Amino acid sequence: MNYPTNNPQINPLDQKDIDELSSRIDAFKRGKEDEERFKHYRLTRGVYGQRQEGVQMFRIKIPYGRLTPDQLERIADLSEEYTNARMHLTTRQNIQLHYVRLDDSPAIWSGLAETGINAREACGNTVRTVTASATAGVHPNEPFDVGPYAQAVTDYFLRNPICQEMGRKIKMAFSATEADAAFTYFHDFGFIPRVVDGERGFRVVVGGGLGAVSMVAKPVSEFMPTDEILPFLEAAIRVFDRYGERQKRMKARMKFLIKSMGLETFLELVEEEKHGLANLSIPIAVPETTKPQFSDNYTDEVVAPNPGFDTWKATNVHPQKQKGFVFVQVRIPLGNLTSAEARKVADLVRQFAAADIRVTVNQGLLFRFVREANLSALYNGLAALGFGAPGFHGTSDVTACPGTDTCALGVTNSTGLADHLSTFIQEEYPDYVYEQNLRIKISGCMNSCGQHMAAQIGFHGSSIRDKKNNWLVPAMQVVLGGGVRPDGTGFIAQKVIKLPTRRIPQALGLVLDHYEAERESDELFIDFVQRLGKRHFYQLLKPLADTETFTEADLIDWSEDNPYRQSIGVGECAGAALDLVGTILQDAVTKRNDAFTYAAEGAYDYAAYYAYTALVVGAKALLLAADVDCNTHKGIMQDFQEHYVTNGLISREEDFPGFVLRIKKNRPTRVFVESFLQEASDLLDDMVAYRESQLRREGADKLVIENYYKA
Repeated sequence: MNYPTNNPQINPLDQKDIDELSSRIDAFKRGKEDEERFKHYRLTRGVYGQRQEGVQMFRIKIPYGRLTPDQLERIADLSEEYTNARMHLTTRQNIQLHYVRLDDSPAIWSGLAETGINAREACGNTVRTVTASATAGVHPNEPFDVGPYAQAVTDYFLRNPICQEMGRKIKMAFSATEADAAFTYFHDFGFIPRVVDGERGFRVVVGGGLGAVSMVAKPVSEFMPTDEILPFLEAAIRVFDRYGERQKRMKARMKFLIKSMGLETFLELVEEEKHGLANLSIPIAVPETTKPQFSDNYTDEVVAPNPGFDTWKATNVHPQKQKGFVFVQVRIPLGNLTSAEARKVADLVRQFAAADIRVTVNQGLLFRFVREANLSALYNGLAALGFGAPGFHGTSDVTACPGTDTCALGVTNSTGLADHLSTFIQEEYPDYVYEQNLRIKISGCMNSCGQHMAAQIGFHGSSIRDKKNNWLVPAMQVVLGGGVRPDGTGFIAQKVIKLPTRRIPQALGLVLDHYEAERESDELFIDFVQRLGKRHFYQLLKPLADTETFTEADLIDWSEDNPYRQSIGVGECAGAALDLVGTILQDAVTKRNDAFTYAAEGAYDYAAYYAYTALVVGAKALLLAADVDCNTHKGIMQDFQEHYVTNGLISREEDFPGFVLRIKKNRPTRVFVESFLQEASDLLDDMVAYRESQLRREGADKLVIENYYKA
């Protein structure tokens, strides 16, 4: 683990994260830290367990997919030095490295940080990477560039105490136009730009999500001025942190909280929470114009195009709002790049585009500020790399998560099927290469990393038990009718039927043939599915699900040579934990110390929230010692009052919830925070003292087993 410390090229906060990660890895390897406890920590630093034992996936957090050529080249170099020299572009506009040794993760982060990127909060129960339309800043129809706002949200919540230990993750998206190319409708928070009477603002939606129970986000404002979005988000995330489910992981997302309490109640709580914010208006500075930055290698080379240029240009190249420039969309099959390919891509951008690459939600790349005269030279370079395919975002541009290639949760092989379906479309249905309103997305399990529930035709990994032959057959759940209409209306796909994976190409052919034969005029596929209903498609595909017709060929998953064996691991975003009550109390003390540190630095809003969290964690420790289940923060406060304060075990003049929730009724001024922090510190000392007296009476500390460690 060799990486430079006190590197002047690295932001001090990044350096602190890198040093801490290195220290925690060392403690874990020496047996000084429990495995599950360490897992929770490393996830928030982008280090995620892989299907293959002994190696990790390292996720690089790339706000709204924006990269410079230098950054892409650095990632390529690090991938070559520390992994298998491959990198994966994700549907969240991130880049992942696989087969990473845990010991090498600080060195990788150090190399990234030198170019201004990191992995903090790329995984775990945090505010994840904020995504945005890849065309933001260049789209001819956009009211304004949403990129600076996505960046402002990223910066505001990075390392923010309100989102370090939530019950589950938060995902946000900014779309460039009403067409909703960033899929705001299935995000926890979504923003679509609007201008009213010359003022910039956003249509705001909340509570969307994919996965096993998908939901369309609900509108909460048709126009929220730009200076109000950060206070709104902070208040809303505070509500989620306090009231959100933590015990049942599958019910712990924002969508379930809003469904359970109702949107009106949720918004009332958000308004209440605003009383405790430092600012109710936070202006976001943005440049007046989007100015391209070109590298010193930029050239005006004009050459004759290679075959296929005209088709590629017709589907992958579009005019920008900036006169004289076009943006170029690049298909990267399954989002997979070798290090050598990535370096050549970076060189092409330096020669023919602005130094501003965007990773796209369909696992491709977008180049900006390309001059039309240079398109043939750029195309020739891309085609030489195998990245000159036409039909970006067309039906043959299939999106897929890594599935069983590397993911512990993968049920079936999504990438092998995606490869086959892409070829199948190009050979059997070539007109669909250009079809922009019928997209195919595949996930290796129901968790929707491939965003299958937002596809016109989607598939997720599953299995079928053939009782007659006692076979376990690899399968895909077929879903139809998801995605976005051209007017921006979003739809969640409908589950239709489970079929053996080997029969999916045949099923796709049946659906497409049926669409061609039965559609009404220019009817979109989404509307076609809505009109006929899922029962209609179930009957169409039912013969393929007949187990009487299964053969041994159906036992072989795509890209596999041997019969299917199901092997599903445990997801790591929120896992079980073994812990000592005393260790949890020490967590509370650490947060109390962080609160004093931030108060000394004048960051009173951070100090107040760390003090709040310290009290909740301390209360949780004592409740666990008394065998009281813990779930929501609100429930912990109420239970602590009942079991410890009302019973006189902890002396308090003011009820515990009332004291702790002072933070939602008072602005975090210096006077309030210093007073609150001192009282909170004294109360935490009482909790520690009580536990010490318990130990003197009872002996050894208590081991608790819980699956709601972050409550």
